[in-house]
Order: sequence, then structure tokens, then C-alpha cells
Amino acid sequence: MLSVESLVLEKYPGFLGQSPDFFRISLLKLLKRLFHEKTVNEFLEINQEAKGLEFVERVLEYFQLSYSVSNTSRENIPATGKVIIFANHPLGALDALCLVKMVSEVRKDVKIVANELLSRLEPLESLLLPVDVLGGLSSRRQLQDVQKALEEEQAVIFFPSGEVSRARPTGVRDTNWNDGFLRFAIRVSAPLLPVHVNARNSALFYSISALNKPAAGLLLVNEMFWQRTRNLPVTVGEMIPANVIVRDTRPRHVLVKQLRRHLYRIGKNKSGLFPVEKSIAHPESRAQLRKEIKSSRLLGCTTDNMSIHLLSYHPDSAVMREIGRLREISFRRVGEGSGQRRDNDEYDRKYEHIVLWDDNELEIVGSYRVARCAAITSELYVQSLFVLGESFADYRKKGLELGRSFVQPRYWGSRALDYLWQGIGAYLRHHPEITYLFGPVSISNAYPKGAINLLVYYYNHYYGVEESPVAARQPFALSRQEQVLIGRHFLGNDHKADFKQLKVLLRHYNVSVPTLYKQYPEVFDKTGIQFLAWNIDDEFSSCVDGFLLADLAKLKASKRKRYIDKGSEVSPGALVGEAPPSSSFAEGNDNVISAQELHPRAHRSKETSSPSALIGDPVTQQQG
Repeated sequence: MLSVESLVLEKYPGFLGQSPDFFRISLLKLLKRLFHEKTVNEFLEINQEAKGLEFVERVLEYFQLSYSVSNTSRENIPATGKVIIFANHPLGALDALCLVKMVSEVRKDVKIVANELLSRLEPLESLLLPVDVLGGLSSRRQLQDVQKALEEEQAVIFFPSGEVSRARPTGVRDTNWNDGFLRFAIRVSAPLLPVHVNARNSALFYSISALNKPAAGLLLVNEMFWQRTRNLPVTVGEMIPANVIVRDTRPRHVLVKQLRRHLYRIGKNKSGLFPVEKSIAHPESRAQLRKEIKSSRLLGCTTDNMSIHLLSYHPDSAVMREIGRLREISFRRVGEGSGQRRDNDEYDRKYEHIVLWDDNELEIVGSYRVARCAAITSELYVQSLFVLGESFADYRKKGLELGRSFVQPRYWGSRALDYLWQGIGAYLRHHPEITYLFGPVSISNAYPKGAINLLVYYYNHYYGVEESPVAARQPFALSRQEQVLIGRHFLGNDHKADFKQLKVLLRHYNVSVPTLYKQYPEVFDKTGIQFLAWNIDDEFSSCVDGFLLADLAKLKASKRKRYIDKGSEVSPGALVGEAPPSSSFAEGNDNVISAQELHPRAHRSKETSSPSALIGDPVTQQQG
């Protein structure tokens, strides 16, 4: 319950005791009226069982307060993943509740860094992260709570001013911003989402504020009642990627001022000052996903209720939209991505898709995009990055292009990768004419330039070719001087010893060998893989792509038995199911292929526990 007297005693101990009785009684009576103590306590009594978001809804309903946001703006709110939402603070309390309500309609894991007024409302406790924004007296525990929420991939709302906006010659504007929200963004590498609320308090509030700011603060509860039946227009800008902020070398106070300007510009429908990317699309209907998955060709089922499917493109496919959404989530997590709401392109329509489905969670776990090149007469995806010479024709005719592979982050560290490999093994088993795998394998632009140079040098030295049938459209090449300097760190004639040295050198940059680059030498014999060219992909966060060609004839015997050959024993956690005629898959019927022929075994090493793929241009994994 609200007690104005207790509040005054807490804030100004001794003040009432030192005042004459008449003055003390009159002042308390006035303050109780300004704070609407009786009305507020009646509301709290009636709604005492309401907590969290339900309490927010009841407050907004009581004040008949609404907000309006366009569909375009609403789509800018990311449905998942950590994000720092920073907003102006025109009202002092109701604007905060409106933002919580708005974000909660997209995602429930929303928290708000609370000011003193909100912190006193016990029913909001589950939504609040109390921090003394103005005084700087926040406890270590409070700051840790904010960081923990972000590390748990939640959405956290900040009001950087820490207090209500004031009237200025240029209009109602926030006072100076604190840099706490920016420090958290840099610390946990969180993207920033600007939100502008178009609202104002009464003329009386701003008049008193001009004379005495603390006195105006006493009117904030009264201002809530003045806002009754109003509608607050809200503009949600596009996200500012984390790497834009992390890499900006300007002083924090300069960045804060620019972010403030950015916010007020989008509030006027002007372009912001920072590079932005579109927020990832909201999830598709689980029921529609399941319907489409169940109507596709089943490759096998796992004992933990997952299943592997082969899908072809069809218009208005919820599965294809969800794959594009999850690709973008996975690729952005490692510093890549298209910057669009979904990572879908024209090649999705021409290629087939191997999809791992979790029927318990109704989630697409991961996917590969595959192209049996002999069946495709038009340009391949890889040709958008590389020029294929005439001498590559035989590889293309007998090849399978793989790309755009991912495992969504919530399944990193699971058996998802191994299950997907079984799908590729099944595909290859029923297409024995395929003897080569090829595709782009990327190194994230988030890697330091020196680390990228080391990787390109090593793999070009041991797995490169003198005359390549492939040329990069935008080549990445080491200068002669760079090659000489890097070469001094390696023996040059022992790929195993030099691989150990490569890992040591990469540790100086706080990165490791990307999983795909590590795994191919483990899966194929030394002469079974080649890196034919290196390209910079400006359409994919300027990552560096190595064109990898793998000869299936030189797949190590143990790996062939594990993924392709028939007759192996089923291992724990393996695929189970009935085996139809082996011709059914090749003919493209809807029958279940020999699920018992697939034998997954979980990768447990540090670097294979993260998501990766047999081949795929994005390396969607954490670096161990």
C-alpha cells in the first residue's frame, strides 16, 4: 500500500518532526491529494491478486490508456534474443507500462530497469530490475541482475535519462542521458532497439518543473490521472547491431549523445544516425509448421522424438519462412547474417532442404540446403560467389552443393549436428552418382584480420592447388609480404604439427579454428579436400568464404561406415523406423526410406558440440 507519510519520512527524515503541527498536517494532506493516496490504495486493494503483466494490463485499463504502433514498427521488436530497448521518458510511469505491454505482446521475457516510482509498486516486482540510474548508488547485485537478464537472452528496457522529460525550447525532451545502457550493450554485446514515445505531461507540470524540479516530481502521480483516455503514439526503430556499438571507438559520452539524437530523429520519421539491421521475423505458427513437416518425405526418426525430413520449396511455405528466420538468428549470433528479417533467397526455390524437426517442442532444429547439381541447369548459389571454369564441369555434374546450413542456438551442444549428417548420408546413399561435395565455407568477419590471415594461409598452404578451376568474384588474397611473415610461424611440411601451431596462434586473438575447417581434415584423407579459392562476401557481413571441394572416394572408412554405408549396428540415440524399398527415395515418392540405416553418434568434443555442418557457407557455431 502507498503511504505518503512514510515516503516523506524516508526521503526527508526529521523534516516533519521539525515542522509545526499545522504546517505538517497541511503539507501531508496536500501531498496525499497529489499522490491520490486513497484512490491508489483502493485500486491496489481491489487488484491485490494481480501480478506482473496482468497488473500492467489492469493499470492501463483503469486509466483507459492505449498506445498505437504501426505494423512495421511492431515487426522491429525481436521475438527472441537479448536486446537493450532504450526509450525517451515523457510521462514518468505510464509510458514505461505501455512499453512493457507492447513488448510483451511479442515476447514475454521482458524486464524494465525501474525508477523509484515503479520500484515501489510491489505487484510489478517480477518485471523490474531496480537500479539507481541518477544517483549511481546501485548495488553490485542490482547491476549483476541486469547483466544476467541480458545473458539469458531477455529484452531489457532502459530509460537513459533516469527521470521524466522536461519542456525545452525545442519541445518536450529528456534531460541528459546516463551511459549505463550503453555500457551493458558493450559488455554483453547486445543490440540496441530505439523506441520513441510521443507524449507529454500537463502545462502545470512543466511550469512547476521550470521553477523547481523536485517539486514537479511530486506531481507525477497526479499526472498519471491527467493522462486518462489518452493514446500514446509509439515508434519502434530498426535495431542497431551490437558490433556497430562494440567497434565504435568514440568516447561513450559522444556515443550516448548520438544515440539520443538517433532516437529523436526516428520519432520524427527521419533516418537515424547509426547503421541498422532489420529485426528478425516473428515465429511462424507451430500448427502450420507441423502440418507441412508431417506432409514431407521422412528420412528417419530419433529416439528422442526428433525426425529428419526432405522438403522441396512450395509457395507460401511456413517451413521455408521459419528456416529463413532461424538461419538469420543463427548467423547473427556468430557475427554474420544477411541483415534482413529472414535469410531466404532465390536459391531456396530451386534447392531441396534437409530439415531436423523436434516434435516435442514443435521446433525446426536445423537444416541443410542441398542441390543435386546434375538436376539443376540454372546458376548455382556458389556461382554468385565464384566463377566456375570449364575444367570444373565434371565436378559439377557429379557434385552435391551444400550451403546455408545451421542449427538454431537453443540446440547448440545437442546431437542435432549428427542427426543432420545422417540425412546427408541417406541422400548420398540413394544418389550414388554423386561423388563430390562442394560449397563455400565461411570465416566470420567478426574474426580479427590477423586471425583470418592465419586461417587462409594454413588451409591454402596444405589444401590449396596451383591451378584452380574456380575463381573468386571478389578475391581475398594475402600479399607476398604477409605470406612470408606468417610462414615464419610454421614448419611448412607437417600439416599436423602446423595445425597445432595454428590453434596456438589463434588463441592470441581469442578465437579458435572454425568447426568446419577443423572437421574436414578429420573426415577426409589428406588428399580428399581442396580449397580452390577465397572470396569476400559483401552480401553476408563481409565474411571470407573458402571454396571447398571434397572427394567422397577419399572419405575415411570409419566415416563412410558411420554416415553412408548400410549394415552398421544401430547405436544409442540412433534413428529408428521401418525400411521401405530403397528405390522409393530416388524416385521421389513420399515413402519413408530406410531409417534403420542411419546411425548417429553425438559429437562430444569442445569444438564439435557447437552447431556446424558437413558443408555450409555460414559457420553457425560458437568458437570454443
